[in-house]
Amino acid sequence: MSPAALPPEDILQRLRKALPEGALLSKPEELRPYECDGLTAYRQLPLAVAIPETVAQVQEILRICEEVRLPVIPRGAGTGLSAGALPRKDGLVLSMARFRNILAVDPLNRTARVESGVTNRAISEAAAPYGLFYAPDPSSGVACTIGGNIAENAGGLHCLKYGLTVHNVLSVKIVTAKGNLLTLGAQGFDSPGFDLLALFIGSEGLLGVVVEATVRLLPRPPSSRLILAAFPSVESAARAVRLLIGRGLMPAALEMMDNLAIRAAEDFVHAGYPVDAAALLLCELDGLPEEVEDQIALAEDSLRESGANFLRLSSSEEERLLLWKGRKSAFPAVGRIAPDYYCMDGTIPRRAIPAALRRIAELSNAYGLRVANVFHAGDGNLHPLILYDASRPEELERVEKLGGRILELCVELGGVITGEHGVGAEKLDPMCLQFRAPELRQFHRIKTAFDPHGILNPGKAVPTLHRCAELGAMHVHQGKVPFPEIERF
Repeated sequence: MSPAALPPEDILQRLRKALPEGALLSKPEELRPYECDGLTAYRQLPLAVAIPETVAQVQEILRICEEVRLPVIPRGAGTGLSAGALPRKDGLVLSMARFRNILAVDPLNRTARVESGVTNRAISEAAAPYGLFYAPDPSSGVACTIGGNIAENAGGLHCLKYGLTVHNVLSVKIVTAKGNLLTLGAQGFDSPGFDLLALFIGSEGLLGVVVEATVRLLPRPPSSRLILAAFPSVESAARAVRLLIGRGLMPAALEMMDNLAIRAAEDFVHAGYPVDAAALLLCELDGLPEEVEDQIALAEDSLRESGANFLRLSSSEEERLLLWKGRKSAFPAVGRIAPDYYCMDGTIPRRAIPAALRRIAELSNAYGLRVANVFHAGDGNLHPLILYDASRPEELERVEKLGGRILELCVELGGVITGEHGVGAEKLDPMCLQFRAPELRQFHRIKTAFDPHGILNPGKAVPTLHRCAELGAMHVHQGKVPFPEIERF
């Protein structure tokens, strides 16, 4: 009997034998919590969910799935926002939720060795007694796991100064589609051979399943101060971003919110945000106390010169955390002013921020949908939140079209279609705008090298050339039309 002809119940029976009792879920009511990730607009019940406890169990599951050609969708905490963990009805969700152990903290080498289901916050809490912390801090840091962060190359509020996941992970242990255990990277800052670690980080579950990671830990800065600056226009706030960076300042974080986001966050958190401001900048500076004081003086001068009409400097750690709470709570806060919202994720050059926000406002009016803008201004990572009502099918269709236009805009302005959320199932069409046929072919070759039969997270992250041709996403790069080998109609 060929793998494709094997009855699903026979496959599930083999998987049950590889797992502890109760670790394979297959009843509809058991599967419901796994039908989507943080992008709840897309839902699908899987065939089953496996919840292994050991690396050996992960290896055996993948060996079985490879043999019978069963699609496998790796899943961390399910906080992703691009449908990267969206199940298939003919596939197995592989939940890494039970890999929660912090295996070692090495304060001398400033590293932590952790299983893939450990959360970002848990790593920093384990490192805190040594005066250390783990830098990447997505807003979902209390829940998101290091395995998911590696899959998406997550960033967060402080990535401007401290980098993305790729800059803070030294090595990973992965299980391949064939069930082999590999170590990518090393305990030092460099290792011989091809840099497969950098290739793997951000691969969205297409190349292997993370079971363990060694991450960098950094000394916690002795002093951190936060400046809140209000502006009468989005353009003046964007000018401030350019001026701050242009004068050599490297804030630990530099975040922007527009008026709709400001009002929602203030109503939710009561952080003391000026609700009549067109835009807010949150500029955090850290380091030695004397260094921070000098940075504050330069930053405040730059903010006023750019048009800030209100400045507030945190005077205590409690006040700093309260001001950040408003920004970190912006997503749930916006969720209180509309039945649903669609969180976009694109990145543009800092110089293009005013043009991008102006065009997004025009698109918002054209599609009749409100957009709240909350984003990492320092690195140009936009997070427009499109408000809508999912109970109206026509609104979801308009939301998807508006979201697609925003991502097209990012590419037009010299940016990219994601900054930290990944491509998943959500952004396959915009990938056809971002890349040409030779590049997409190379992505598929890499996928095949790691996963010959394509069982790992199929249909995610990298579109087929056929899909791009059908979409009609033909655009010119350096005078050359992509996909020249495809017949035009």
